[in-house]
Order: sequence, then structure tokens, then C-alpha cells
Amino acid sequence: MCAVRVDHGVDHGGAVDLLRRSYAAVPAGETVRLAKRTSNLFRPRSAPSAPGLDVSGLGGVIGVDPEARTADVQGMCTYERLVDATLAHGLMPLVVPQLRTITLGGAVTGLGIESTSFRHGLPHESVLEMDVLTGAGEIVAARPDGEHADLFAAFPNSLGSLGYATRLRIELAPVRRYVALRNVRFTDLTALTEAVGEITATRSWAGEPVDAMDGVMFSPGEAYLVLAAFTDDAPRVSDYTGQDIYYRSLRRLTRDWLSTYDYLWRWDTDWFWCSAAFGVQHPVVRRVWPARWRRSDVYHRLVRLEHRHQVAARIDRLRGQPARERVVQDVEIPLEGTADFLRWFAREVRMSPVWLCPLRLRDPAGPGSARAWPLYPLHPGQNYVNIGFWGTVPISGGAADGDVNRLIERAVSDAGGHKSLYSDAYYDREAFDRLYGGDTWRAVKDRYDPDHRLTGLYEKAVARR
Repeated sequence: MCAVRVDHGVDHGGAVDLLRRSYAAVPAGETVRLAKRTSNLFRPRSAPSAPGLDVSGLGGVIGVDPEARTADVQGMCTYERLVDATLAHGLMPLVVPQLRTITLGGAVTGLGIESTSFRHGLPHESVLEMDVLTGAGEIVAARPDGEHADLFAAFPNSLGSLGYATRLRIELAPVRRYVALRNVRFTDLTALTEAVGEITATRSWAGEPVDAMDGVMFSPGEAYLVLAAFTDDAPRVSDYTGQDIYYRSLRRLTRDWLSTYDYLWRWDTDWFWCSAAFGVQHPVVRRVWPARWRRSDVYHRLVRLEHRHQVAARIDRLRGQPARERVVQDVEIPLEGTADFLRWFAREVRMSPVWLCPLRLRDPAGPGSARAWPLYPLHPGQNYVNIGFWGTVPISGGAADGDVNRLIERAVSDAGGHKSLYSDAYYDREAFDRLYGGDTWRAVKDRYDPDHRLTGLYEKAVARR
């Protein structure tokens, strides 16, 4: 690879050496885990008893090859930093998850999705190779074929239970200066899902190309698909980093334009719509809230403080308000069942808005070439819609914390779908193994982490360890 250095300060070899020394410093028998300052997980975890792995030197872009359209990236590199490096060459990762501080390694081992996923699948599907620190303390180069193909296949959705990526080589795609948006309203969810199927098949709508697609449901009678096309021309450019709020524009505008950079981070400024919980969408508060704090990682830190100190929960109790259950999930539902699931969700869970992101496993060499991924077994050739909902619901009399999440888990399984594991999960082990490739996970775990130094997948996702 003839790489053009983007970050000349990256000493990847030194960073890996530091990582390996920190692994050696973890006492025998103690659980090995990362020492990370930030996280995009929503489930609480038990506090570690041993020092974590030092990944402080693994947050950069090693190199970009504009001709091959590839990048070598360290595992802890955020997408914000990665996008800065690739856009300088007129390129972008095939899928850029919507929040700036999601890391490439995190999106691959924990899944990620965005509006190009109906064409390019999930972030791990554009990984060509990766170096992984295993639970045994070894660095192995995993590729789609060869000696470590089993680790390559099982790594997505393993959540660090099989190892940590130190370097990933990913494919890149050419990009233009602007993104033209069409906000198409639907009053019938069946019509919306039919449109998703047509756009996925033709990559166009009403005679215009579609390069990216997501949407929002405000209610079963009011939902929008946002159809995006990259372009070098824009009659005007909107800015949703100031007073205007992006998701509200879907109801107001039928046509819109953003710079490519602002399009990639359009959801981050207000954490989709979740910034409303902090008052940031109020015009007065917004004017005094510094722009540098209108970021998902800032809101996430505030949420972690609330989890720790329960200030809002105490105030609610003093006011006689019912306790609330956190319902923060992303689920993949087969396209044919999406309209029914959304109607059920609106009726039974009653949270809005919800995010809609069509998804299909990638066909890199043409139709029929998609591969399955055993720990998150979506079906090649099947269209899905990712449905994201993030908030809290009141716990009614006689209900217990977790009841709504369990209800959703049953509905997702009944619809033939899957849910991501970055937040609360309540499956028993038998159901979990059936849904998330338990037999494959155990075989790969025994090979690469024979002493089980890394926390298991079920223990992470359900037992919150």
C-alpha cells in the first residue's frame, strides 16, 4: 500500500507496544478490559478491579491511500477524526455512524449504522483486514480468509469479548461537496416501506438518484424519508449547528442542502432530538449554551452523571411522579414487518419521534455476494429497517423496571428482527445464544481467549459486567 500520511504524529508501533505492556501488567486471573475515557454504551457496568489496557496512543489515522480508496486506522480513532482525514482527499468511510465520538473499532465490534447502510451495509462490511489484540495477549492479523478468518467473521457484535482491534484497513468512497435532501412525507406506513423497497432496488426515487436514505416517524400518520444525493452544486446551504434544529426541518422543508461535513454530523448537534431533555432546544437556553457543547458526547456525560447521582429521579419522586424506565434501543426489523411493528410500537410504547434507517447487508461483488455475520445473523438479500428510539417511559403501577424493554424484545423476535446490544438487554442465556451466535462465539472464544481473560458477551450485554 502506498499510503499518504495524514497524521504524522501517529507512532503505531509504539502505541501497540504500550498496549501490550499494559496487558502484561494486569494480574493473572483479573479481567482484562480497556481504560477508556468515553463510551457510547447506555448500559451501566460494574467497576473494574484491575488497571485497564492503555489505548491512549491508538486514536489516530495511520494513512490514507487516495488511489486505492483505503485507509489504515487505529482502533480507538473517532469517526470525527477519521472523517477529517478522509474528506481532505474527497473520500469518506462507506458508512459513518451518526455520532462524532463513536470509534471505528467500536463500530466494528459493536455495530454501527447510518443512511448509506441500504447500499453499504454495516461498518464492519467495509473492513479489509484488522489487527486484533486477543484475550491471550497476542496480536493477530484477521482477514476474510486465511488462518484467522474465524475471528474476522465473529468479531462484529462481539463487544470486545474476543479482542480489541488495534488497526483496521477500511474501504473508502468518493464524496462531493454538498448533499441535496428531499424530505418526503408519508401518511401511511405501508406506503413508506414500499418506497424503501423501491429505492433500495433502484437507488432512485421519482427520477432522481438516492445515495443515502433515512427517516423519522413522528406518528403512524406522519413519517418522512430523507433522500440524499451527493452533489457539487447547492443553491443554498442550511446550518443546523446554531439556532435551527435539524429534525424539525423535515416538517418544514421539502428540499434542503447541507455541506457534506454537516450532513455527516447532522444528528450529532442535538443527539437526534434527545437534547430536549437538557433544555437545549429552548430558544433562550440555546442562545446561551455554547456551540462547542452542542455535541452528543457532552449530553452523554450528563446522562452518566444522572445515572450516578439520580438527581432528576429524586426530584420526580419529591413531586410524586412515577418512576421511569430507560428505553434506549436500536432494532432491525425485516422490511415486510416494519409498518406493523411501528404501529404496535406507537400503540404500546408510545415514544416519538423514532428514527428509521433502511439496511441491507452489502453485496460487494454484485447481487448474491453478501456474506452473513454469525454474531448478528441478518439474512443476506433481506431488506431491514433499523428503528431507533431513545428515552424513558413511566412505570405504571405493578410494573417493574425492565418490563417495557422485555416487551420490546419479544416483539422484535416475533417480527424476525434483532436488536443492538449497546444498551439494556434482558434475554435469558438460551435465547441470547440462539439470537447472537452463541455456538460460534464459544468456539472462537476458546481459541483466542482460552483463559477467558475478557468478559463474555452475555456477561457484558445482559449481566452488565
